[in-house]
Amino acid sequence: MNEPLRLMHVHAHPDDESSKGAASTARYVAEGVDVLVVTCTGGERGSILNPKMDRPDVLENMSSIRRQEMDAARSILGVRQEWLGFVDSGLPEGDPLPPLPEGSFGLMPVEKAAEPLVEVMRRFRPHVVTTYDENGGYPHPDHIMCHKITVAAFDAAGDAGQYPGTGEAWQPRKLYYHHAFSRGRMLALHEEMQRRGLPSPYAERLEDWTDTAWDDRVTTRVQCAQYFPVRDRALLAHATQIDPDGPWFAVPLEVHQAAWPTEDYELVTSHVPTELPEDDLFAGLR
Repeated sequence: MNEPLRLMHVHAHPDDESSKGAASTARYVAEGVDVLVVTCTGGERGSILNPKMDRPDVLENMSSIRRQEMDAARSILGVRQEWLGFVDSGLPEGDPLPPLPEGSFGLMPVEKAAEPLVEVMRRFRPHVVTTYDENGGYPHPDHIMCHKITVAAFDAAGDAGQYPGTGEAWQPRKLYYHHAFSRGRMLALHEEMQRRGLPSPYAERLEDWTDTAWDDRVTTRVQCAQYFPVRDRALLAHATQIDPDGPWFAVPLEVHQAAWPTEDYELVTSHVPTELPEDDLFAGLR
């Protein structure tokens, strides 16, 4: 191609950009790719998952603190970032589940919520777009809505008849879903921990996880182990969401690098010829 490559990640909350695809992001930044993270909500209703940050002053200033964390993670990853400005829905709990808060992202009409994303796509003109699968990666209402508006915007951005007033039409070439954690990856980490004589935090979960359908959907594995330290620094920047003493960091960095040196994606739509499996999100574009 005769122009710099551009990659857009569409995420639901601040921290998602660091927990899903961050090492491959850092690799592409190092290669000169222009990367934009679009964050749909401010994460205002996110739970505090790091006990050290579970303090009244943090709860009172959750919105501004999460923006500060995003600023730090953005700097570490070397990406651009934009907010769509929607309100976090929170993760409903209970049986039956309570209704989502009025005005939250998860209740937005898809066609309306997709409009600002179409504008960003037409302005940034990404060649590749990534987001979550139809289940949101996990069934958080904001992740599911993020999936819906990304698919809608990907299809609409290239159609000049849709969303007039949001810029000149631009059709991104490829759409991917993140596959952040498969059973195969968890099993590989577990077995590598055992091989090294270390206690695995995944033993109990693997007993109940037999479905490999997620693994079977992966089409593209991006080698990025050398950028795992960047990913971890970006994760730790989200101090309200990431417990440095939790299960993720119980697995040493060198175990992650040895057991599973890739980040994995599913190619959903491609407007350029490519052959599967791939090892590059820009396969067919370089």
